[in-house]
Amino acid sequence: MMGDYSGAPVTTGSSGPVPGSVADLPSADFFDFESLLSVQEQRKLNELRAFLASEIAPYAGQWWEKAEFPEHILPKLAALRLSAPAQRGYTHLFAGLVIAEMTRVDTSIATFFMVHHDLFVESLYDFGSDSQQDRYLDDASNLRTTGAFALTEPEHGSDVAGGMETTARRVERPASDGGDYWVINGAKRWIGNGTFCDYMLVWAKDEADGAVRAFIVDASLPGVTRSRIENKIALRTVQNADIVFQDVEVAEADRFTGISSFADTNHLLRGSRIMVAWQAVGQQLAAFDVARQYAVERLQFGRPLARFQLIQQHLVEMLGNAVASMGMMVRIAQLQEDIFTDAKGVRHGGADMAQVALAKAYCTARMRETVARGRSILGGNGIVTDYRMAKIFADAEAIYTYEGSYEINSLIVGRAVTGVSAIA
Repeated sequence: MMGDYSGAPVTTGSSGPVPGSVADLPSADFFDFESLLSVQEQRKLNELRAFLASEIAPYAGQWWEKAEFPEHILPKLAALRLSAPAQRGYTHLFAGLVIAEMTRVDTSIATFFMVHHDLFVESLYDFGSDSQQDRYLDDASNLRTTGAFALTEPEHGSDVAGGMETTARRVERPASDGGDYWVINGAKRWIGNGTFCDYMLVWAKDEADGAVRAFIVDASLPGVTRSRIENKIALRTVQNADIVFQDVEVAEADRFTGISSFADTNHLLRGSRIMVAWQAVGQQLAAFDVARQYAVERLQFGRPLARFQLIQQHLVEMLGNAVASMGMMVRIAQLQEDIFTDAKGVRHGGADMAQVALAKAYCTARMRETVARGRSILGGNGIVTDYRMAKIFADAEAIYTYEGSYEINSLIVGRAVTGVSAIA
């Protein structure tokens, strides 16, 4: 069954759980979707849970309050060998539950994992040449180096496809002098892992023909300036950065030759959007864990909060939202298993962008409701970071927004079901 990180004391009596215990109560995975995993995958998920319980859960609140990223845990995280699970032969359902479980303990750590593995590492698998994979993939997969995905810009988020201002200009140079290179100018914003990453996948518009290109950029190159975005109320452990590129020279050997338009990013963005929807599941599981624990332990008017009808209603609504969201994501994972590539290298099947957009919009909307109900159950204690719910509540706002806002994802679905685009 799905793990519990609420720290509940284990106390049971002959008549079942007593106030203060949730040990014998049903899991938030009320329909037992986890049973769809293979035995091997269930064991691996439990290994992840043990790591999260010992290495992340006791400290996540401190990292969040200090806005510090725990780089010291990366070797231990790498030892789990969970980078790009589908590339290692695991199912997409397992990959999604990995993100849900990480988020259930700490949304920031899950976000780091997604940016590095589901965007940067997966990009190397999908678009990297043999040479690029040889040079970068092993170190990145094992977290000896870290990566970022530099797409959004200060003035362009949802409209970055058409409004991208970062440019790349190709300069010819004799092979004897190192061969052709590109000069990148522009700025990116909200780049997760951006302050400390070793490499970043940078998207830029070709000055010659307006085509979108992608480059592996060494973050230490001359002309790269990085500054941390301060004063966040969500994902405080994540080191989001503003990045400026001023005449940054990148070798032609570090350009992804398989990318020539923004449409080539759809596979990556669809995959990351799926993982954010799984984050919305994990956030709801966390909110339910904490709210139920509190309701069972907290005494008011001489009895546990859980004895009050309206509190039970809140918990049931939270559970229903979480289960419905999980059910939708399980189906998305099943659709992902149906992807195949034909002889021409064209992908077919799988969850399409409209289905993924609906999942992201729906799950994050339910998440917002769920964490709000959870915060309500904790009353005043729900707005102080002494209790986990305040952090869960705040982090949910980032999940609701990134990888396409609720409104943009809704319009993608609306276009699919009406045949008419409401997006300019």
